[in-house]
Amino acid sequence: MTFRLLLNGEAIETTAGNLADLLAERGMAGAKCATAVNEDFVPGALRAETPLRAGDRVEIVTPQQGG
Repeated sequence: MTFRLLLNGEAIETTAGNLADLLAERGMAGAKCATAVNEDFVPGALRAETPLRAGDRVEIVTPQQGG
């Protein structure tokens, strides 16, 4: 079933049942990143156990290099 959530502040439609599925759907499976759902940090080991629902606010942050 498709539902809407906010990903990094942008409304998207997804069928992902959990955070790991969302990362895979976005081409980020295995990526080094930090994740949060509804402002709660989600460690990598718990992403597959973190369900997603309509209206959730998901943040995915990847490391940046700079100087």
